[in-house]
Amino acid sequence: MDQQGKPPAARKAARKDGEGNGQKVVPKDGQHEGRQLARKDRDGGGQRQIALLRGVNVGRAKRIAMADLRQVLGELGFTGARTLLNSGNAVFDCDGLDAAQSSTSMSATRIEEALVLKLGVGSRVTVLDAQQLDDVVADNPLGAIAVDPARLMVSVFSNPADRAKLEPLAHQPWEPEAFALGRWAAYIWCADGVLASRAAAAMGKLLGDGVTTRNWATISKLHALARADA
Repeated sequence: MDQQGKPPAARKAARKDGEGNGQKVVPKDGQHEGRQLARKDRDGGGQRQIALLRGVNVGRAKRIAMADLRQVLGELGFTGARTLLNSGNAVFDCDGLDAAQSSTSMSATRIEEALVLKLGVGSRVTVLDAQQLDDVVADNPLGAIAVDPARLMVSVFSNPADRAKLEPLAHQPWEPEAFALGRWAAYIWCADGVLASRAAAAMGKLLGDGVTTRNWATISKLHALARADA
């Protein structure tokens, strides 16, 4: 028995299940079905959407003025475009577009192409609908240990099927960090800062530009913006 009253076998099982590391893992018998539903949901469109541009306005590369981004979105037929901060976060509506033009996957493709053609900037774009952003906020399992929202990273999947590639990371010990998975994003508590995060580095090796990352403070502000007047 250990100091917590658990025999060695129980401690081993607890580590395997993610106990003590703030991890949230979908049961295996529901993973395949969940990924199928995820792909369907992301292609289902929605009136209000949120675009996350990857790697813009970092240093001197990929510079985009947010006014230019709003103009591009308007020219694509999106309405009410609003941006947050300078890191490529936009909220807009798809009221005047048909379903073929306004699925989240099609919106991402159209925005990526327009950024290259109109602004000369190549950037991976991930688009969520408002309900999916609600899910990203609701799924966060690390709020109790993440004492600094600037060090809690939320990495949104460009392709939800890529979630399966990260499942092994959710079973590894990362203390004092923590790693967890939600439906649309991975959550990383970077206890010693983002640059020192082993979990963030491991995820980057597996997915590369397949995720777009924001800290919890930005996600919270973006969520409030997306729900304003909704």
